[in-house]
Amino acid sequence: MVKFLFLIPSTIFFILTISPVKAETEIEENPSGMSQVTNVNELSDVQTTDWAFQALQSLVERYGCIAGYPNGTFRGNRPMTRYEFAAGLNACLSRINELIVTSTKDLVTREDLATLQRLQASFSAELATLRGRVDALEARTAEIEANQFSTTTKLNGQVIISANAGGFNGDRIIDASGRQITNDPNATILFRAGVDLNTSFNKTDLLKIRLETGSGFLENGQPQGGKDNAGGFLEPFFGSALDYSINPPTDRDIEISRLYYTFKPTQDIAVTIGPSIRAADFVDFNSYAKLSFRDFSTQAFVNNYVIFPIEFPSAGAVIDWKPKKGPFAIRAAYAAADAANPGDQGRLAGTAPFIDVLYDSPNSPFSPANAGGTRGLFGDNFQGLVEVEYSPSRDLALRLQYSGGEVFDNRFDAIGANLEVTLAKKFGIFGRYGYSSYNNTNFGDINPNYWMAGIALRDLFTRGALAGIAVGQPFIANEIGNSTQTNYEAFYNYPISRNVQITPTLQIIDNAANQEDNGTIYTGTLRTVFSF
Repeated sequence: MVKFLFLIPSTIFFILTISPVKAETEIEENPSGMSQVTNVNELSDVQTTDWAFQALQSLVERYGCIAGYPNGTFRGNRPMTRYEFAAGLNACLSRINELIVTSTKDLVTREDLATLQRLQASFSAELATLRGRVDALEARTAEIEANQFSTTTKLNGQVIISANAGGFNGDRIIDASGRQITNDPNATILFRAGVDLNTSFNKTDLLKIRLETGSGFLENGQPQGGKDNAGGFLEPFFGSALDYSINPPTDRDIEISRLYYTFKPTQDIAVTIGPSIRAADFVDFNSYAKLSFRDFSTQAFVNNYVIFPIEFPSAGAVIDWKPKKGPFAIRAAYAAADAANPGDQGRLAGTAPFIDVLYDSPNSPFSPANAGGTRGLFGDNFQGLVEVEYSPSRDLALRLQYSGGEVFDNRFDAIGANLEVTLAKKFGIFGRYGYSSYNNTNFGDINPNYWMAGIALRDLFTRGALAGIAVGQPFIANEIGNSTQTNYEAFYNYPISRNVQITPTLQIIDNAANQEDNGTIYTGTLRTVFSF
C-alpha cells in the first residue's frame, strides 16, 4: 500500500492511498480491507506532532481522500514510483470531479483546480503508459486462462541422483536367505525421478497421480529394487537399502506409483481411497526420520520396520481424524497387496523384503512357483493399521500404533511407538520401537523386535540445513542367525537453494543378516535432490 502526498499552492495537501502489486516475498496484510477514515485520530501511527497532521486532518474533513489499513495504521513514509504518483493523482481528480458534480460548495477553489490541471497535464504520458500496461496485462491473463491445462491441477516434480560405493571387512557376507556374497560391490550411480499431478476440485480435496521411475536391474527376470546400492546389495532383507531406491518402480520403468483421492466429509476428518496408496505415507510420521530424500536414507530408519509387511504401493483407504484441531489425532489404514490380481499366482507386489525370508514368497528365487496365497482386495496379503497421536505442540509428539493382518495366509500382529522431542527449536531427539509376532514362518512362530534412536540438529552452518545421526536394530529375531544386526547412519543435508539439496551420508552395518561371522559393511552416498 502506498500513500501519496501532493503539495500545491494555498497550502492544501492531498494524501491518497492506492494498492500496488506486491512481490511474492512481501509479507503484509491484505489491502482489500482498507476502509475510509472519518477522523484522523483513527490512524494510530499519526500523531498531533507530525508535520503532516494538519494536512491529513483537513483532507479527512474537506475531501474524504484518506483510507487506512485494517489494523488502524496509515504508514505514510513509504516510497513510490512516478507511475504510482500518476495513479494517485488520477484517483484524486476523480474524487474532486465527484465533489463538483454534486455541487458541493467551498470545497475546491479555482486555484486548486488550476494546479491539479497542470499536474494532470504533466503526468499525462505516465497515465497513458500505465493504462496501456493494464490493458496488456489483462490480455495476457485472458490468454493464459484460455489455454492453461487445468484451473485446479498443479505440477510438482523431484529428481534424486546419488553416487554410492561401499564394501565389507573379511572374506564373505552371508545374507538372511543363506546366499553367500564374496565380492565387494562396484560403485554405482542410482536415481529416482517422479512427477506429481495434484488436482483439487473444491479446494479441500486432492486427487494425486504420481508418475515415477527409478534405477535398478533384473535378477532372475524380475526387477530388483534397492540392490543398486552397496547396503541393499550386501544386506537386502533387513532394511539396509536406501529407501528411495527400494521403492518400485525400478529398472527404468515408468509407472503410476501413487493414485488416490483425498476428501474431507467434515472439517476434522480426511478420507483417502485409491488403487495405489502407501500406508506409510500417512502414518508413523517423524520430523527427523521420515523423508529419505531429506533426512535418513536407511530404509529401517524411515519407518517402523516390523509393522509394515505390506509396505509398497497397494490398494486401500486411510481415515485421518483430528478432533477440533486439538492435540489428539486418530488414523486408520487398510492396505492390500496385489489387489488387481484375481488369481493366486505370479510375482507379488507390495510386501516388505523381510517377508521373502520368513515365507515362501513368489518373489524369492528359492520358493515354489505356486507360492503366494490368494490375491485381490481381500486376499491373504493385507494389513490394517491404527495410530493414535498426541502432539500438544510442534516440539513434542508421541504416536502409538497397532498393525495386524495376513501374509501368505499366515497371521501377524505388531505394536509400535514413535516419539520426537525438539529442544530450543533446533535440537531434536527421536526414536521408534516395535514388537511383532509372525506365525508359521520358515523359522516357526517368531516375535521380531525393532528399535531406532537418534539426534538431529537444524540450521547447522546455514539456514535450512539438517544434520542427524541414528542407530537401530531393525529385525531382532534369535531364530534367524546367532547375533543381532545393527545399523548406523550419519548425514548432513545442505541446501544449495530452495530447489537443490546435496547430502553426504555414511552407513555402517554390523552383524548383517543377524550373522556375527559377517564382516562390517561400510557404505557412503552423495545424494543430490532437485525439486520443482
